[in-house]
Amino acid sequence: MPDRRGLLIILSSPSGAGKSTLTRRLRDWDPDISFSVSATTRTPRAGEVDGTDYHFTSKADFAAQVAAGQMLEHAQVFENSYGSPLGPVQAAIDAGRDVLFDIDWQGAQQIRNSVLAPHTLSVFLLPPSISELHRRLVSRGQDNDQVIAGRMAKSWDEISHWDAYDFVLVNDNLEATDERLKQIVSASRLRRSQQPDLTEHVRRLQAEYEDLK
Repeated sequence: MPDRRGLLIILSSPSGAGKSTLTRRLRDWDPDISFSVSATTRTPRAGEVDGTDYHFTSKADFAAQVAAGQMLEHAQVFENSYGSPLGPVQAAIDAGRDVLFDIDWQGAQQIRNSVLAPHTLSVFLLPPSISELHRRLVSRGQDNDQVIAGRMAKSWDEISHWDAYDFVLVNDNLEATDERLKQIVSASRLRRSQQPDLTEHVRRLQAEYEDLK
């Protein structure tokens, strides 16, 4: 048995709050943290590898997995379904490996209501201000004005669910936020729910104590 159970780490934020950068830094800090590979019913794009980019599956198989409770979370995006298979995540956690999820509040809520809720760590990233959020989206140079306006319109819906998370970090300084996130993960790995040997250790202490009587 591993020394500890793995964590299911959820990172959520509005677009532009720094989630991608902090996710990359977290994995650089501990390369053993793996991304959850989602399942989808959409057709693979050129260069995508089944099992690496996505678990590609049929609509019938996807629906059957949902009905059997084999999806931690799932959502419909236009005509395609996306979800996180339970089996691989459960196996990783049982083996003491952490799994990282980059999902929105709806997916996070489903996971918090799942069988893996005791091993879940959820963190929400807030921007220092709405104007700074807009500035970051513009400065990335990746989207046109219409896309940026859409992301800004969606941002408040994401932010309004901040209080459903275990930890909330205001990303006003990348270095400081990065350090706080690592501290949160390190401390969460020591939670009682993550230490499978504690119960047996306490039993041994009790037996030793009884022998002293």
